[in-house]
Amino acid sequence: VRKPRMIEAANGAVPASVLLGLGVGTEDDIANRKSHHEMEHDAGEEHDHDEFASFVVELGPIVDPAGFVAKLKDIVAAHDVLRLKGFADVPGKPMRMLIQAVGTRIDPYFDRAWAAGEARRTRLVVIGLDHLDEAAVRAAIVAAAA
Repeated sequence: VRKPRMIEAANGAVPASVLLGLGVGTEDDIANRKSHHEMEHDAGEEHDHDEFASFVVELGPIVDPAGFVAKLKDIVAAHDVLRLKGFADVPGKPMRMLIQAVGTRIDPYFDRAWAAGEARRTRLVVIGLDHLDEAAVRAAIVAAAA
């Protein structure tokens, strides 16, 4: 039995060969590695999958990034947002603030400098189940940015 190996990663930066398992022989046994759906089909099982909704919210500059992130946590919790991702324009900062949220865990950090000629803007993608109230979530995010 092989013991699992640990690797160090920061902000998801992991070599593609590790993520894809290249060079470990998995590709030699591909015929026996069926997907979840292939296994269900082979077993005669059928079931529905959740439907998802997503939309983009575009905003102006975010003057109080810490306050904005705190308000986003409340919005995510109140509206059952599954995922929120994007970036924000923070005045006075030469870099854009990346925002990654899974549930109420939000990880904001400055990821890269704004490119020459790139429009500074705030743009967030919101993802939830299909019953997500887009109007309410959009209004709450706009209010949080004010």
